[in-house]
Amino acid sequence: MSMITNPVLPGFHPDPSILRVDDDYYIATSTFEWFPGVRIHHSKDLIHWRFISSPLSRLSQLNMIGNMNSGGIWAPCLSYHDGLFYLIYTDVKQWHGAYKDAHNYLVTAENIEGPWSEPIYLNSSGFDPSLFHDDDGRKWLLNMIWDYRQDNHSFAGIVLQEFSADEQKLIGPVKSIYKGTDIQLTEGPHLYKKDGYYYLLVAEGGTEYEHAATLARAKTIEGPYETDPHYPLITSKGDPSLALQKAGHGSLVETQNGEWYFAHLCGRPLKEKYCTLGRETALQKVIWDKDGWLRLEDGGQYPATTTTAPDLAEHPFPEEPSIDDFDTNTLSPCWNSLRIPTEDSWCSLTERPGHLRLKGMESLSSLHRQSLIARRQTAFQCEFETKVNYEPSHYQHLAGLIIFYDTDDHVYLHLSRHETVGKSLQIIQTKNGHYNELLGSPISVKEDTSIYLRGVIEKETLQLFYKEDSTHDWTPIGPNIDVTHMSDDSADQVRFTGTFIGMATQDLAGTKKAADFDYFVYKAKGH
Repeated sequence: MSMITNPVLPGFHPDPSILRVDDDYYIATSTFEWFPGVRIHHSKDLIHWRFISSPLSRLSQLNMIGNMNSGGIWAPCLSYHDGLFYLIYTDVKQWHGAYKDAHNYLVTAENIEGPWSEPIYLNSSGFDPSLFHDDDGRKWLLNMIWDYRQDNHSFAGIVLQEFSADEQKLIGPVKSIYKGTDIQLTEGPHLYKKDGYYYLLVAEGGTEYEHAATLARAKTIEGPYETDPHYPLITSKGDPSLALQKAGHGSLVETQNGEWYFAHLCGRPLKEKYCTLGRETALQKVIWDKDGWLRLEDGGQYPATTTTAPDLAEHPFPEEPSIDDFDTNTLSPCWNSLRIPTEDSWCSLTERPGHLRLKGMESLSSLHRQSLIARRQTAFQCEFETKVNYEPSHYQHLAGLIIFYDTDDHVYLHLSRHETVGKSLQIIQTKNGHYNELLGSPISVKEDTSIYLRGVIEKETLQLFYKEDSTHDWTPIGPNIDVTHMSDDSADQVRFTGTFIGMATQDLAGTKKAADFDYFVYKAKGH
């Protein structure tokens, strides 16, 4: 019997929206401030997955310049009806404090790989929108509604409104259909129809260690909805020994053979708390009981690291290569930019063939235009390296290897120029927004030559290395660095992304000094 090993999407892949179209399965996940927006993975067997598209690839679809950390794309919903894919998403501009500036949009495509349409604005009343296609042809938008007032619960329940495909807008009244349970913080609604019932699946408890998912049902779409008497469907709360924590926000899919699966968010903590990889996506087989409620296949409520695979032929995909030589004219889809799309004005694979040329822009604190290209850390043990050709003219020029959670938390092994040392290497660790140079004095390196940079992460520890010639051994640089500050769990304010690894350059004088990266290697060890 084949088994699914969790997480199926390791690394930062939260808020899964799962969909089957004929024999193909898709999962769409949140991307927050990383560009392009939304990641869609594809599978034939629910065991093996490959990245297939990022629908929001243009500024006209997604403009996140100035969005705060952990803003941007929250909880997309992917659906399909009458030959058309529908993607609903939220662009969160501001979410700290009493208010949430969260704008909801719809894009469509005939092919999952695009092209995807220009966005249709829907509403801004709350986040986590989803679209339900009823069997009478009507379409309904659901979202949680946000109440900023002090004497009210901010998570004010789930609302429903009809969407007119002909008019391309929401029509009719907004109706409140579900307030949630005593777990509270009800969000992430998805609607399904089965055996004469509308089933409403919601996330509850917040997206940390008390997270959960709950099912309710009604005979009519407007309710009233009754909650599963044995709620929640899933949670990790109550058992800190579980490998998968934070289980909750998710969605359902039925296979060709009538089996059901639940795709859900989870996190794998280090030191019993810190999920440096971010929130990931797992799958659980679920079974309908005699009373018409869903249960995990083992009858419990805790997530499992393995679950029974569906009765489908296995369909593996080729492994992603560990090295990117930058020999093509387009970036590999593993790479992401921060808030802005890649453009030739600052990111080029053609100006110096065989290299990724990045032109320096704003600082690592910028919420606007950073010259930074990075990929997800997908395993607790990994190693990575690059070769950079860069001749800084002064200390306002920086380029190198970046390990990045957000503008408040990152580690940067970089080249710059020091008044007495000359061309040199330094390590910056920004922790909870506080800047610190980890080397007492920068280390001088050769002029007019490329420098090799390397990092090794072993769970919560990062060690950096460098060398000045390909024939030399790697030289450790700086201390062992605790990287648990690069997690959702280390900050005073809850946040939602994960660790990225890549390349960056800054020109704080505004002259767009270029850095050329010859290759990048990323090797994950284990799952």
